[in-house]
Amino acid sequence: KSYFRSFIGFLFIAVTLFFLGLYFSVYNLMNGYPYFAYVVSSVTFLFMLTVPILTMRILAEEKRSKTDQLILTAPVSVGGIVMGKFLALLTIFAIPVAIICFYPLIMAQYGSVPMGEAYLSILAYFLFGMTAIAIGLFLSSLTESQVIAAVLTFLVLFLGYMMDSICSIISSTGNLLTKLLRCFDLYTPFSNLLNGTLDVSSIVYYASVTALVLFLTVQSIQKRRYSMSVKNLSFSAYSTGMIAVAVALVVVVNIIMGEMPSSWTAIDMTSQKLYSLTDQTVDYVKNMQDDVTIYVLVNQDNQDTTLGQTLQRYDDLSDHITVEYVDPTVNPMFYTQYTTGNISTNSLIVVSDKRSKVIDYNDVYESSYDFDYSTYSYNTTTTGYDGEGQITSALDYVLNDDMPKVYMTTGHNELSLSNTFTSALNKENVDYETVNLMDLDAIPDDAACLFINGATSDFSSDDKDKVIDYLNNGGKVILVTGYTDEETPNIDAILSYMNLSIAKGLVVENDSNGYYRSPYYILPTQSSDSYTSGTYGKYLFLPYSQGIIVPEEVSTDETATGDITYDVFLSTSDSAFAKQDVNNTQDFSQGENDVNGPFALGVEAVKTLDDGDATLVVYGCEQLFTDDADSVVSGANLTLFTNTFSGMADHETYCGTACRLYDRWIRDLVPQTEEIIGKGVSYRYEKETKTDDRNAAGTGGAGGSIPGHPPV
Repeated sequence: KSYFRSFIGFLFIAVTLFFLGLYFSVYNLMNGYPYFAYVVSSVTFLFMLTVPILTMRILAEEKRSKTDQLILTAPVSVGGIVMGKFLALLTIFAIPVAIICFYPLIMAQYGSVPMGEAYLSILAYFLFGMTAIAIGLFLSSLTESQVIAAVLTFLVLFLGYMMDSICSIISSTGNLLTKLLRCFDLYTPFSNLLNGTLDVSSIVYYASVTALVLFLTVQSIQKRRYSMSVKNLSFSAYSTGMIAVAVALVVVVNIIMGEMPSSWTAIDMTSQKLYSLTDQTVDYVKNMQDDVTIYVLVNQDNQDTTLGQTLQRYDDLSDHITVEYVDPTVNPMFYTQYTTGNISTNSLIVVSDKRSKVIDYNDVYESSYDFDYSTYSYNTTTTGYDGEGQITSALDYVLNDDMPKVYMTTGHNELSLSNTFTSALNKENVDYETVNLMDLDAIPDDAACLFINGATSDFSSDDKDKVIDYLNNGGKVILVTGYTDEETPNIDAILSYMNLSIAKGLVVENDSNGYYRSPYYILPTQSSDSYTSGTYGKYLFLPYSQGIIVPEEVSTDETATGDITYDVFLSTSDSAFAKQDVNNTQDFSQGENDVNGPFALGVEAVKTLDDGDATLVVYGCEQLFTDDADSVVSGANLTLFTNTFSGMADHETYCGTACRLYDRWIRDLVPQTEEIIGKGVSYRYEKETKTDDRNAAGTGGAGGSIPGHPPV
């Protein structure tokens, strides 16, 4: 009550709400970030200014004015006095905290908000403030000067806030001194909670430190109280012993919490379950029979927090996984045992008795690159976290006995794959090799499949025969057609093996829902299929496509013609047609010789043989597996690519958390019924059973972006 009879209580609440409201307006309302953690993280510095002012008088003024004698002689225990003071301070602090609990609800009126993360960040803010207030109360009990109490509180809170950086300066590798100093690292537990994990060890840390500081406050008052009436050191010695016991107890409790498995102490509160492992990974790791060591090239004290939590979960799942940290400053050449290239700090080296695999830290986080014309440079934005996908893939690679191999043809003006797509093959543990069929007598026996990517020059008759012989032996071929005005009878013959053909010209989509900006920029209709897993119900981008003609005008689902079964998983609308005279066209109207649709744009044909099956997957878009097309739909085409090769190679995909949105910078809070289409990277949010397509600022290909799905 006394705080509201003076201006201090009102001032504390007003200043706290002012800065919280300021950052809330900037981050959440103006820029549209749905994460309230940004706000509380930005105002943490405020504790160093407001808490000293709030707590400086609480006991120091009592001592200066001698009113503490009245309190100490009252029929109330010293512990009760301290708790009364502390709860009074905590109540003042709880008022603005209670008010900001409404802020996420305000945000929710304008878009999708991860409520679990929002209220977890508020809890972290309250715990940090609670500990800071307890420290201020204790320091106020040590002096009669309000100024000294305020200055001491500021210095102690500042050191606690900066302790992680101070320890890094003292020793990058860590030593006994830094271990002791990190006991007073107030910010790291706060940061752990802000990351979206309900970290029980962080909560225990704040609770135990608060309890210890309050106990020290009681001892400080008790010592002064008895020293005025008892002229000996007996109680002082007893008090020192109790302090030692209390400190030891707090240390032991926190050590025990630190040694407990993260699966017991950390609850994933992120909306994308960022720190949880998928059931696929859990089953795989639990069934491991061989030992694997994961070396992390960083001092453990300086590790990436998110990656460290992911690794801890792997370590907790299986006794066959061991995580070891190798400090590159101490052992700078360690990585040369496993790779000849340079790798980044925080990179991983996964090692088994069979082989090893390096996961560069740059591959753990997905990024987008936006060219800034004002500075003529690229701005890098983190768009995804792929820790689980990379680690599980690496485990499979180092433990697997048989690695599927893909042969990619060359010599017919085929398109080469970019690093994005070859990296996807590497992640799927699919080996690949580029071959010229003229140099081979036959397709190698170890070929999991043959990939023909957009050939615009015809195959020779011999090359065609090699492909057909390979199919007759139960082979698998992925054929991406390449548009050309020239005749390609031998490529047509490969298609004819499955009774497929290509409509001459390029597909024009007349249904406005089936294209993006230009009728040549096709957004195909998808059927639920293993090939469209992760993209079904979202968008794929197929610019300048050719129409695939399937027997009996099959456009969706599966059908059979004789011994061949067709599965059309990408198709146009019924109003589409193939424009033949592309070079001389003036508009998108249908000409007399143009072929009517609908067409297949992605089809699987399986022919039953006497011994096994022959499989041909055909895509009608030469640009389908390129970075430009993929960037328009934020990685959806890459997902289709991964699914295709994983299926053809009989290999399981390791999407992991890469398919979970982890963009902390590009978000929106527009009404959920509103769709924004513009230039940039696009995302999809799901709320209950409703799907909401969104678009946010970034980079786009082919003149812009469309609503799509999260980065792969």
